[in-house]
Amino acid sequence: MATAAERTAMRRAITLAARGLGATSPNPVVGCVILDAAGEQAGEGFHQRAGGPHAEVHALRAAGERARGGTALVTLEPCNHTGRTGPCAQALVEAGVSRVVYAVSDPNPQATGGADTLRAAGVQVEQGLLADEAETGNTAWLTSVRLGRAYVLWKYAATLDGRIAAADATSRWITSPEARADVHRLRAEADAVVVGSGTARADDPQLGVRGVEGAVQPLRVVVDTDATAVRPGARVLDGSAPTLIAVADDAEAGHLPEDAVLRLPRAAAGPGLDIGALLAALHTRGVRSVLLEGGPTLAGAFVAAGAVDTVVGYLAPVLLGAGPAALADAGISTISQALRLDVTETVRIGPDLRITAVPVPARKGN
Repeated sequence: MATAAERTAMRRAITLAARGLGATSPNPVVGCVILDAAGEQAGEGFHQRAGGPHAEVHALRAAGERARGGTALVTLEPCNHTGRTGPCAQALVEAGVSRVVYAVSDPNPQATGGADTLRAAGVQVEQGLLADEAETGNTAWLTSVRLGRAYVLWKYAATLDGRIAAADATSRWITSPEARADVHRLRAEADAVVVGSGTARADDPQLGVRGVEGAVQPLRVVVDTDATAVRPGARVLDGSAPTLIAVADDAEAGHLPEDAVLRLPRAAAGPGLDIGALLAALHTRGVRSVLLEGGPTLAGAFVAAGAVDTVVGYLAPVLLGAGPAALADAGISTISQALRLDVTETVRIGPDLRITAVPVPARKGN
């Protein structure tokens, strides 16, 4: 059983892991705390960037000789493979750690097995400590590994009656500066930001992260099926961050930079591109988390494809009564088909309300 000191250390490791959001893909975010043989904290670390030392290595370096005979608290099962860095399980063995407690098992078949390696070396291993908290902090990477596609967080901003713009199409600004700043935090935590052709035409967005110190700029993706929305000189082509323009296989895209064009099949039913193909293409490029900021049409296509893992809505205390809704046709024609959500968090952001919700798993037999 974990001690109180170990539970405190694991909570610290979970907090540390979050510092790597947006910078570690295609790797997970991981935090590690080393307690010495007396149960005192000796070192800590987190995975800071892909290709760099893993969390356990940073923590072991900080702990030095105090790691010998101590306990390592890790948010994810120590890896067991050699990639751009060595296996963390072996590093823990060589450091003389006597006990390892990890929160979540590694579902990646290339990296799993670290716990077995540790046990074979005589290290005591325990799993599951604060597993739910650790899984929540690493949900994007875990989802991408389990489903084989990028995790999708759909963000929208709307009035209290669900309108994202007025009837005359004016939309700036529905939510407060505080809410808009919070969106940049979401961008900083994502590997890619995705919008559609309607947003590209109406707003000419730049899609970069502003106001977040040390942020890695995400990949900017515009779903422009017929290659008509993004024109030379568009802000999304400004070179400040990598950009992909997703177009149909048969679209004429000669006016766009060749290296920015991503050709995909059209959707089998309805307009637009095949959402599954888009997410698969991004996954092969190392994208493990997507922030969907597109308008109602693109959001509807993602919902219809079953490709929304989390919804974050910013609701302003404003009423319009007319204007476009946050979500367009999502292939839902009757209330029995409604996508039910479980609200996981509600937070006041300035005068606005941020609601986070996740789809309720379908019951077996339904």
